[in-house]
Amino acid sequence: MLCMENVTKTYEMRRQTVAALTEADLSIPAGDFISLVGPSGSGKSTLLVMLGGMLSPTSGRVLLDGESVYDLDVDARARLRKSKVGFVFQTFNLIPYLTASENVQVPLYLSGTESNDQEQRAAELLDRVGLGDRLYHKPAELSVGQQQRVALARMLANDPAVILADEPTGNLDPETSEQIIGFFEEFNREGRTIVMVTHNPETAERAKRVLKLRDGKIVDDRASIQTVGAA
Repeated sequence: MLCMENVTKTYEMRRQTVAALTEADLSIPAGDFISLVGPSGSGKSTLLVMLGGMLSPTSGRVLLDGESVYDLDVDARARLRKSKVGFVFQTFNLIPYLTASENVQVPLYLSGTESNDQEQRAAELLDRVGLGDRLYHKPAELSVGQQQRVALARMLANDPAVILADEPTGNLDPETSEQIIGFFEEFNREGRTIVMVTHNPETAERAKRVLKLRDGKIVDDRASIQTVGAA
């Protein structure tokens, strides 16, 4: 499903070359659930956005379903993301002047879905995440946890096979974090592949695999405690 082959990403900063990711090799089969852990600046977010086709590597290849993502032109890469990849961010990235329903409809509109179908699909997805009574509320009228659930519904709009999440529980209280992780586990049981950046050790262990990065390198790749305990 997802693969990195000897991927390196460097930046030029103050006339020095800084490596954000170094010679990363990674294979993520369909239906896997991986958490990315490590200190700030270790390369977690760089790895995540490169998997999602949003940041070209300096060298190496990223493959999605056997297709070399960065050998595609910009338009083809955007189509690939739109059809197969869903993103969830710590900051939600909701459009403040749109309602919850309208925010969920954005990717459907961009993919050419009919207006009536957009509204119906948005209502179904918001109901799934427990916001069926908040369709017409704007982000400022929702709690932080509710805003993240709108972001989850929007991410599901185009039925992605791959979900990439960057600190999805970072701004949430423990009870709401538990709820959001429960949704990710549910999405994974449906067969979706999930890669999630987190600083929370307990959240990390809810995945099937825990991948640890340090100084731009993958230094550990192991089954989670939850997975080992279930074996």
